[in-house]
Amino acid sequence: MGDDPDRIPLLPPAAWPARLDVLESAVRTRTTLAPRLGIVLGSGLGGLADELESPVAIPFAELPGWPAATAPGHAGRLVLGRLAGVPVVALQGRFHLYEGHPVGLVVQPVLLMARLGAPVVLLTNAAGGVDPAYRAGTLMLIADHLNLTGVNPLIGPNDDALGPRFPDMVDAWDPALRALLRRAAGEVSVSLEEGVYAQLLGPNYETPAEVRMLQVLGASAVGMSTVVEAVAARWAGLRLAGISLITNPGAGITGEPLVHEEVLAAGEAAGPQMRALVRRFAELLDGASVSVP
Repeated sequence: MGDDPDRIPLLPPAAWPARLDVLESAVRTRTTLAPRLGIVLGSGLGGLADELESPVAIPFAELPGWPAATAPGHAGRLVLGRLAGVPVVALQGRFHLYEGHPVGLVVQPVLLMARLGAPVVLLTNAAGGVDPAYRAGTLMLIADHLNLTGVNPLIGPNDDALGPRFPDMVDAWDPALRALLRRAAGEVSVSLEEGVYAQLLGPNYETPAEVRMLQVLGASAVGMSTVVEAVAARWAGLRLAGISLITNPGAGITGEPLVHEEVLAAGEAAGPQMRALVRRFAELLDGASVSVP
């Protein structure tokens, strides 16, 4: 639908406003909902979107320039609705660099969330545990990140109206939002660790040597998404929070082979905890008594 999806994402950041205009117009023909929160749902975590009240679901392929999702466990829909009464926009799945998509397409969904009105975005993912203490099913609050993909969405001519040429990444993962997530976790009795997330390019899983390298670099978890989205989100002024679901120990920690079916199964098993946590976070974020400047 629309323009050639293989060509559009190659545009530099300075050309993104025109792309966002087209995408916003396409969404606004379906709904006028102004989201308070944007949520990106990673592998095996898309079930939360099915709980939205009065949902409007738009398949990726029905948005101009967006191809259908191909990653297993990703439904590939943009869904707008209410979560516990809070207006949200959720990405049920995402685009990945390993699918062959240019980074400009990978980050378009979070920028679209900002354009639709969401001031805050919550990024979730399935990840491997680099910290040996992280067992399958651990939920990790992202405190910081490592971009080890070799790409950056902000390369090319900048648009100063959207974001600065040299955006600051200190406290990219908003401390106040992290505190709010810890509060939400306590209120719904969900255990929440905190650590550093590293993004590699994929699609192969890491070698044992790479996992040892990540441990030296200070990573707690590793995956194939999220960080380039985070860079674009912060550049555009979005407030950012993130949760990784640890689906398996990293390569070499247990000696067992890694398979994607394990990732999806862990996502399904952790679904109730993740949904309870995100639902309570949305309520707290929207609550009049909570100050999140």
